[in-house]
Amino acid sequence: MKKITPERLSRAFDAGTDFQIIDVRETYETESGNLGGHHIPLAEVAQRREEVRQDVPAVFYCRSGKRAAAAVCFLETEYGRDNLYCLEGGIEAYAREVDSEITVYG
Repeated sequence: MKKITPERLSRAFDAGTDFQIIDVRETYETESGNLGGHHIPLAEVAQRREEVRQDVPAVFYCRSGKRAAAAVCFLETEYGRDNLYCLEGGIEAYAREVDSEITVYG
């Protein structure tokens, strides 16, 4: 599984790199610290897999990285996807290392 560090993701945002962000947290969690992008809760990844673009890198994130890693591993294993990345440490790490304006609750 490919991972991307919070710093590298921040540089990609700043550079205007074309990629897709996928938030796999539950709906109620998305109000707490958000990088934007497309919301697909982990439980819905299989049935909504067509919403994950194949033409650009897709970066998955959650609170700490565990659910995002599960989503990436599932799509790689079951569907042979190779353009997927997991945000290391999730939104918590991004808030801590890159953007202290992001507040993550719970």
